Amino acid sequence: MTDMRYEAPQSLDAAVTLLVGANGGGKILAGGTDVLVQLYAEMIEPDVLVDIKNIADVRQISEDAGAWRVGAAVPGMKVIDHAEFSRTWPGVCEGVALIGSVQVKGRASIGGNVCNASPAADSVPALIAAGAVATIIGPDGTREEAVENIVTGPGKTSLGSGEFIVSFGFSARAAHSGDCYLRLTPRTEMDIAVVGVGANLTLDDSGVCTAARIAVGAVAPRPLLVADAGAALVGTTLDDAAMDGMVAAVRAACDPISDKRGTREYRIKTAGVIARRAVEKALERAKAN
Repeated sequence: MTDMRYEAPQSLDAAVTLLVGANGGGKILAGGTDVLVQLYAEMIEPDVLVDIKNIADVRQISEDAGAWRVGAAVPGMKVIDHAEFSRTWPGVCEGVALIGSVQVKGRASIGGNVCNASPAADSVPALIAAGAVATIIGPDGTREEAVENIVTGPGKTSLGSGEFIVSFGFSARAAHSGDCYLRLTPRTEMDIAVVGVGANLTLDDSGVCTAARIAVGAVAPRPLLVADAGAALVGTTLDDAAMDGMVAAVRAACDPISDKRGTREYRIKTAGVIARRAVEKALERAKAN
């Protein structure tokens, strides 16, 4: 490993300056549960490691008129343990809850989970289904980007040189809304998803679906928002025909690999099964709200 400099800036602008000065050789340290492993394995050799945990903007959870903002470096356990946020966005918290062990979640952040860009990351489909929007800062200032546009492939993101995620924004919840994240794994704990599905629904007063977002993970090179799956549910009471259309759309969007956790055919088939279960749970929560 080459000589590496460690920096812990106190502001967003200072962090950006360090990354720009590194000319692409900088790496962000938020929780460190991915970056430190990659450093130890010599998978990465950054010139400067920029620890952003001293920057208040990336470490806060806040609410304003029903809309939430979660800092990109907030530890997973803090997200899960936040009573009001977890009550409002239980599906997002279900995804975050599956990022490793309790000890790992004590350090790991959703910003890191997104930017590590694993196709099987558990928080990402949940964030996509929730319609989460990332606030990104870089040398050209700040911009916003929907989470579904950030991961572009295994280990790759759309973030430019010198950019990093500051926080994730969640719109205020409409009445009769509910979300859910479910995954399938060979083991009950501490494994990578064979398939993961996030679902987010809104109903009108008569029980007709007015909005739906379905996102899938571990079944393509990156987590996907399946627009056709959501469209199959909108305007319906989520009867069998609508659910069958949603399942068919999910399966059509899948383009998985075969590996030791499951064959391509198995992943495609089970993606539809998990999607139906996630939508059913989201529907149950929407009716209760």
